[in-house]
Amino acid sequence: MEYKLILASGSPRRKELLAGLGVDFEVRLLQDIDESYPEGLTGEEIAKHISKKKADAYRQSMGDDECIITADTIVYLEGQVLGKPKDEAEAHRMLQTLSGKTHEVITGVTLLTKDVCRTFASVSRVTFACLTDEEIDHYVSHYHPTDKAGAYGIQEWIGFIGVERIEGSYFNVMGLPVQRLYTELKKITNFF
Repeated sequence: MEYKLILASGSPRRKELLAGLGVDFEVRLLQDIDESYPEGLTGEEIAKHISKKKADAYRQSMGDDECIITADTIVYLEGQVLGKPKDEAEAHRMLQTLSGKTHEVITGVTLLTKDVCRTFASVSRVTFACLTDEEIDHYVSHYHPTDKAGAYGIQEWIGFIGVERIEGSYFNVMGLPVQRLYTELKKITNFF
């Protein structure tokens, strides 16, 4: 069966990345989806849990011919989730915490049709150089990264000057592991 792809995300980066696959899709957003998770989950489990929770919120309103794509990206360092900072001061603290260390960026993705629910996670390891307070201040004040997990966008200035090494998918760090998504979509759709 051919499905209409629905991206359930307002992220401009996810829209750009999915468009890069050359597929037609529409964006559909529901407000106020609970993104909490049970204690005791580890990084991959957290991202997958939240992604599936997001997909479940669309289950009642989706059409029989639709494939809903949901995603959740977390930054995971030493057993702690660094989410979206609430303000610039918290963004500064997060970047100080990431400075000179290797962390994981984990994106959980769920593909939901009326008949299939497939959830997977992609993990990338990102190593930051030691950042000065001046570099962090410059980034936070010019790029206002309060809408980004871990307080940074790898495609922005901080990625150019701060990222020493990536193991895994660069696009995953941006918020959507498009190669893996493409592979999983081919299993349930006939768009190629």
